[in-house]
Amino acid sequence: MQTGTDIQVPRLIDLEGLGDIFEILASEGYRVIGPAVQDGAIVLRELSSPAELPFGWGVKLAPGGYQLRRRDDTAAFGHAAGPQSWKRFLHPPKERLWSATRTPEGFDVSADDDEPPRYAFLGVRPCDLHAIGLQDRVLRQPGSRYAARRDGAFIVAVNCTEPGGTCFCASMNTGPGAGAGFDLALTELLDEEGHRFLVDVASDEGADIMTRLDSEWADDETVRQARSAVAAAADRMGRDLDPGGLRELMADSPDASHWDEVASRCLTCGNCTLACPTCFCTTVTDTTDLTGAHAERWQEWDSCFDLDFSYLHGGSVRTSATSRYRQWLTHKLGTWHDQFGSSGCVGCGRCIVWCPVGIDLTEEVRALRAEQGTQGRDDNPQENTP
Repeated sequence: MQTGTDIQVPRLIDLEGLGDIFEILASEGYRVIGPAVQDGAIVLRELSSPAELPFGWGVKLAPGGYQLRRRDDTAAFGHAAGPQSWKRFLHPPKERLWSATRTPEGFDVSADDDEPPRYAFLGVRPCDLHAIGLQDRVLRQPGSRYAARRDGAFIVAVNCTEPGGTCFCASMNTGPGAGAGFDLALTELLDEEGHRFLVDVASDEGADIMTRLDSEWADDETVRQARSAVAAAADRMGRDLDPGGLRELMADSPDASHWDEVASRCLTCGNCTLACPTCFCTTVTDTTDLTGAHAERWQEWDSCFDLDFSYLHGGSVRTSATSRYRQWLTHKLGTWHDQFGSSGCVGCGRCIVWCPVGIDLTEEVRALRAEQGTQGRDDNPQENTP
């Protein structure tokens, strides 16, 4: 394959080449965000050096459980999704919209329109790549803060070769390979040839960076090896979820007794919505100082598990845990199709891992299907393509 800059791809780079990608992005003014070990987890944060990547670290995932583990190799990306997703950078948990200060003439109102940070995301999993695409449909409106941050982002995806115990991206057609939406995509290889990365290029910006690296064209056998490792990961998912008929199942199950069973375990803490890479709900709060001379308006993440989320004049609409969990799952797997043309779930499994009581979305769907006496429908394919 030839790119717009006449570089033959895919390419092969070594660890030094990975470091060169980092240095080029940093030199061009990007804030490079990537995975790093911190506070007993692999988190996403700004990196000062590629040496901060979690070389040799993996994770053990289970319902309500997350544990770091040492790998028997030095893979930099040999781990599954951590507690955070990239939405916290593109759609921050809290941001000021405007402020107003009293003056002798009235009020001086100013929008919080500082230049958005220029992000380079290093190590984006295919499931999270799809999640960014889904949030784009909701939030990437012309002139919005989200659009400004998103339009300036450079994305280095990483194809998954080792899924976690709660992953089911293969079921949702969102992984383990990156299909679109990236500038560069890496597949990590550790074998007798050394520590290498197969690099796929999907943009002119990505191709331009590759022309500035010491890389070589990947021969057919190396490409086959890399593609096979990614394909094999699809058969090692810790969970599975038949996407067929989910929209219909959610629409047909408002009165299912299983909602009460789930609610008896659910703490309505909202962890699932905070960890989910596609949840986007917000609320707006206004604050003033004690003198009343200065006021600010802030946008903050909100959750449909919050009692006040559905507050209307006179009280909240969803007062029970049953109604709030039903709203979340029905929207995620059902009415997302009506609003945005696909499911809102990308199969990352974060909601399972970070639920304090280990509620498992895949098991709840099975229970609803069992109660309704339905099976997945093969004629309703998943449409999670950003």
